[in-house]
Amino acid sequence: MPSSPAAAFAPLRHPAFRALWVANLASNTGLWVQNTGAGWLMTSLAPSPVMVSLVQAASMLPVFLFALPGGALADILDRRLTLIGAQLWIAAAGLVLAVLAALGLLGAWGLLALTFAIGAGTAVIYPAWAAATPELVPPGDLVQAVALNGVGFNLARALGPALGGFVMAAVGPAATFSLNALGFIVLLVALVTWRRPALPPAELPPERLPSAVRAGLRFVAAAPGMRAAILRACAFFFFASAAWALLPLVVREGLGLGPAAFGAMLGVAGVGAVAAGVALPALRERFSQGKLVFYASLLAYAAMALLGAVQHWAPAVLALLLFGAAWLTAGSTLGAAAQMTAPAWARARALGIYHLSFFGALALGSVLWGWVGTREGVPVALGLCAGIGAITAFAVRPWRLAAFTQGKGKWARALKSVPLPRSGAPSSELKDLLHDGSGRVLEAVHYRIDPADRAAFIAAMREVREVRLRAGAAGWRLYEDIAEPDRWTELWAVESWTEHLRHSTRLDEGDQWALARAAALHRGDGPPKVSRHLNVEP
Repeated sequence: MPSSPAAAFAPLRHPAFRALWVANLASNTGLWVQNTGAGWLMTSLAPSPVMVSLVQAASMLPVFLFALPGGALADILDRRLTLIGAQLWIAAAGLVLAVLAALGLLGAWGLLALTFAIGAGTAVIYPAWAAATPELVPPGDLVQAVALNGVGFNLARALGPALGGFVMAAVGPAATFSLNALGFIVLLVALVTWRRPALPPAELPPERLPSAVRAGLRFVAAAPGMRAAILRACAFFFFASAAWALLPLVVREGLGLGPAAFGAMLGVAGVGAVAAGVALPALRERFSQGKLVFYASLLAYAAMALLGAVQHWAPAVLALLLFGAAWLTAGSTLGAAAQMTAPAWARARALGIYHLSFFGALALGSVLWGWVGTREGVPVALGLCAGIGAITAFAVRPWRLAAFTQGKGKWARALKSVPLPRSGAPSSELKDLLHDGSGRVLEAVHYRIDPADRAAFIAAMREVREVRLRAGAAGWRLYEDIAEPDRWTELWAVESWTEHLRHSTRLDEGDQWALARAAALHRGDGPPKVSRHLNVEP
């Protein structure tokens, strides 16, 4: 049955999601008020393209630096408390920014420093909020909830810049920055009143931050769907960043307009994004994720080329309307692909790596295209960016966007009865040595494989390798016995005994299917034999 426009807002029927979504709308509106005011104020404090583009870079670079540890913290700690702490930080930085602006003590570098501080708080919020979304809606509404988060963000883009431009023109930067702090306080109140369902008591001690970060990196490195989402996000946002970075100069110098018009132009882009969000359920029925991102990328680059060429506000409005629609379509599709790929145990840190990557691309792109605009002019920079971006969109198409799903269909049902390798209980003499500081643990799984099944077994073990690495293994190897070709040994290591115990809890149905597929080729008596070994320093 074709999707109706109302389907785009279906997740709002869930009270907890609705309350936090509305509060996020207020918070993001305040953030765009602040970004608009900061971007326009910089055109007065230091009106070079590089300094103006550094405002966006200062807001995006912290995500590149702190998203991964912030996401790991959100996986280790209570996500609600993590979000509350980040909101307190942002509200405090916003108040300092407003006070300095009111006292006339805010310079160009001070503006960049406080913009960076606010960005550091958002670096923690982005992965934590994305990881909390599955707790607020049922699985059937998750994809559209992710898209609706993008709609809310871009609705704020429609309201915030227009409000920021008018407040900047009418009252000045202090009031503009005060609205940002107020918006984050609204979200802080909503988080304090959110009653997150109690989690079952943990049987294992909390992960340590360095180990959690390494496990997140290993998961992303071994998850093809996540790697594809990250690569294509970087390819899109690196080039699309030029539109936001150079728009203040397009409005001021190219169109000869003021701050109110700048806010209105950003608002037009937000309107285009909201319209695309409403149309997304129907678009997803007609196009795959990869095609949606590809077509949206081409539309965005065409809009950027038009924006760089026009000298009248009317075609500029059309360009920004199309660009906003393309931005939301590509961004929400990529975000949903990343979120659906990440398992619950690693969701925040995996999304932290995703945000690290594409915000890093945004920050780097902002600086680079600002530099090109300084040397060659803004129209040339936008046109060059659009052309290279379109070529890149074609180049990254082979990287397919798909959540990592296995274990479906008749093969999965047939393999449910296959006994998986199981390890025996630890020796009582060594139990005191098995803890979080035990050092590396090596596990060996011994197979007997018919030589006629050699190729099939190697193919199955390629998937097993990814399963082990995604679940946190620090290394994996497969060995074939030289003297007896039917004997094979799989070796994989983890950082400690506690990590070894966590490893088994991280396996989902698809992972179990991959292990069962390999075990089904075993020809010995019973399941493959397992042995575990504790690292000993001589």
